[in-house]
Amino acid sequence: MMHLAFLVLLCLPVCSAYPLSGAAKEEDSNRDLAQQYLEKYYNLEKDVKQFRRKDSNLIVKKIQGMQKFLGLEVTGKLDTDTLEVMRKPRCGVPDVGHFSSFPGMPKWRKTHLTYRIVNHTPDLPRDAVDSAIEKALKVWEEVTPLTFSRLYEGEADIMISFAVKEHGDFYSFDGPGHSLAHAYPPGPGLYGDIHFDDDEKWTEDASGTNLFLVAAHELGHSLGLFHSANTEALMYPLYNSFTELAQFRLSQDDVNGIQSLYGDPQESFPVLPKEPLVPTKSCDPALSFDAISTLRGEYLFFKDRYFWRRSHWNPEPEFHLISAFWPSLPSYLDAAYEVNSRDTVFIFKGNEFWAIRGNEVQAGYPRGIHTLGFPSTIRKIDAAVSDKEKKKTYFFAEDKYWRFDENSQSMEQGFPRLIADDFPGVEPKVDAVLQAFGFFYFFSGSSQFEFDPNARMVTHILKSNSWLHC
Repeated sequence: MMHLAFLVLLCLPVCSAYPLSGAAKEEDSNRDLAQQYLEKYYNLEKDVKQFRRKDSNLIVKKIQGMQKFLGLEVTGKLDTDTLEVMRKPRCGVPDVGHFSSFPGMPKWRKTHLTYRIVNHTPDLPRDAVDSAIEKALKVWEEVTPLTFSRLYEGEADIMISFAVKEHGDFYSFDGPGHSLAHAYPPGPGLYGDIHFDDDEKWTEDASGTNLFLVAAHELGHSLGLFHSANTEALMYPLYNSFTELAQFRLSQDDVNGIQSLYGDPQESFPVLPKEPLVPTKSCDPALSFDAISTLRGEYLFFKDRYFWRRSHWNPEPEFHLISAFWPSLPSYLDAAYEVNSRDTVFIFKGNEFWAIRGNEVQAGYPRGIHTLGFPSTIRKIDAAVSDKEKKKTYFFAEDKYWRFDENSQSMEQGFPRLIADDFPGVEPKVDAVLQAFGFFYFFSGSSQFEFDPNARMVTHILKSNSWLHC
C-alpha cells in the first residue's frame, strides 16, 4: 500500500474518451520527464511501457538511485524536489553507467595533452572563449603533472566544439536548459572530446551559463573522472552558477579524484634539497643549465628552482631562488633571453612566456608562444638568444631553429632551418645559448660549444660550468 499513490500516478490511462484535465496533463508531463531523465542518466532501458504496473518496482528503484546520488531525500516518488532537480540544467554525461561505447575506467598514458577549439559560439568573442578554455585547463593543470598545449589544425587529444541538436555522435542535444554539454573519457578518435550545446546562452559571468565552469567540469570527464555525488564538487552533475568565479577552487573531492589517476604536480619534478651546497653544485662536472640570459650587464644561469647571478664587479657568482626575485615566475624553465633595446628579459616554459624588467614581471603575461609565429606543432622552446647588433632573436627547438626580427616583431620567412646546416659542429639538442665577446655559446648537457658566427665553426668545447669559475 505504501506505493499506491505513486502507482496511481504512473498508471493513469492515456486512452480515455474524455479530454485530460490540467492536473492529468501535468502528471503526464512529469511522467514523461522522469522517463526521459532516468533513461538518459540512470540507465533505464528505453521502453514506452516502462511505467506499467508490473515495472513499478524497477521505476521506484531507479528514482531512489537518482535521489541518493544527487543528495535528495530517498522517497522513490516523483515528489516536488525530485521533479525540480530533473528540470535543472546539468552535464549530459550519465550518473550511472557510461555511454555505451565507454569500456572500463580509462586515463591518458601521457602527461602532455593537446587541445583544439574547432569552432566558437556566437554568444562570446573568440578570445573570451579561448580564455575560458585556458582557465579551465589550468584548474586541472595546477593539481596534476598534466600540461596542455593548443593546436590550431589537425587532430588534438581533446577536440572542443559547439553544436546544436543531433551533431554526429548519437547523443543529441535538447535545446536551451537541461543538458549543457557532454564529454568523452580519454582515448583516440572521439574519446577525450568535448561538445557544448550552442542552444545555451554562454557567458563570461553568472548572467547565463558560465562557459568556464562547464568547460572545467567537462574537462574532468576528458581526463577520466566520472560524476561525483559530493554536492560541493565540480564533478557534481548539476550546474552550479557559483557567483564568486574569481575565487573558484576545486573541492578536495575533485583533487583526490584526479590525483588518484595522475598523481600530484610534484611527481613530475625531481625533489631538490632545501639547502643545496652551492660550491659543490656549481662545480659538479655533470652540471647542465635549463636556460641562460643576460640582464643589464649580468649573466643569469637557471637550473631547476634556482639561478646563479654573475656580474663583472663581483668575482664570485651569487646563488638564489628564482621565486626570491620573481615570485610569479615558474621554475624549471625552458629558455630565456634579453632584448637590450627593450630592457626586457623573456622567460619561456612550455607553451607560454613571460616578460620581466629588473625584478618586475610585466602585465599582460604569460602569453602563448604561438603568438610569436611558431607553428602549432611546436609545444616548447629549448633555447633562445638575441643578437643585439643585428636585432635578431634565434629560437631553438629540437634540431631546428627560427629567426625573429625584433624591428618588425615577426618571424622571418624561410624558417625553420636545421641547426646542423647553419651551426656546424654544435650538438643539435641545445639547452641554452649565450652571446658574448662576438661568439655564440651553445650549451648542451655538461658541454658548451664556442661558435664563431663569422667563420661558421666551433672554436672551443668547454665545460658548461666554466662561467661559474669552475
